[in-house]
Amino acid sequence: MSPPDLRDLQAFIAVARHRNFRRAAAEQQVSASSLSQRLRDLEERLGARLLHRTTRSVSLTEAGERLLDRTIPALAEVTEALDELRGLREGAAGRLRINAPPPAIDSVLAPMIAPFLKRYPNIELELVAEAVRVDIVAGGFDAGVRYEEHLAQDMIAVPLGPPQCYSLVAAPPVIETYGVPKEPANLVGLPCVVHRFDNGNVLPWEFEKNGRTVRIAPTGQFRSNNLAALLQATLDGLGFFLSFEDWVRADIEAGRLVPVLKDWCEEFPGPLLYYPSRRQPPPALRAFVDFVREWRASRIS
Repeated sequence: MSPPDLRDLQAFIAVARHRNFRRAAAEQQVSASSLSQRLRDLEERLGARLLHRTTRSVSLTEAGERLLDRTIPALAEVTEALDELRGLREGAAGRLRINAPPPAIDSVLAPMIAPFLKRYPNIELELVAEAVRVDIVAGGFDAGVRYEEHLAQDMIAVPLGPPQCYSLVAAPPVIETYGVPKEPANLVGLPCVVHRFDNGNVLPWEFEKNGRTVRIAPTGQFRSNNLAALLQATLDGLGFFLSFEDWVRADIEAGRLVPVLKDWCEEFPGPLLYYPSRRQPPPALRAFVDFVREWRASRIS
């Protein structure tokens, strides 16, 4: 038995919806007689009667009801898939809203923005920086950026870049005054520049080596939620600072900062772009996901 033509199924759904061949034919832009013949041919190929026909009414048989229940969602998926391909072919458009913590924006997302928007000039990107976790669905965001341990299980996640690591740094005068700590416990009592989150929390500094994890509560004269202020305070000699390596690499290379405890700063997976699990994401989000995969591949190859 040859499979039904897609147009046959669309014709069947039209008749089932209207319960009238003339109205269904008008919708399909064909004659009522040709539509009736198409349905008879479909029934013959399937070997099952789908419709009860009288001179006054049209109703579904049990087989017709079953086919309708299965066909409508299946054709909806086909239509969505075709619409997605059409959108990609014609160029993705619309607004794309992403929520991300400032460190991920500074180190990973920021370099992507201009290349992405130049490729897709009809997309408007809104990037909202928030350190605290948010419900992206309730907040009206298409996607968010977080690290793996903060993701809900029902989210689809895409790596944004290669692994990252922290770097513990201090200005040369601080090293001269306090020496080079040999292990994390040596930091206790030493002056530190402390990152304070918007909600007031100060997270412990975490170090790992050979499967061993050590956490230190940093203390010092200065704390802030502003990266520029934290970095400037470190350069000015107010203490040790634990930072993403990307933030301080230029100052390390220039000799303005000295890295210490490098063997206690192991790599960890970088941030992830995540979005709700659903069959067909909006074209603008799909375009960004594809762009992210391409961007990441070019950086780690």
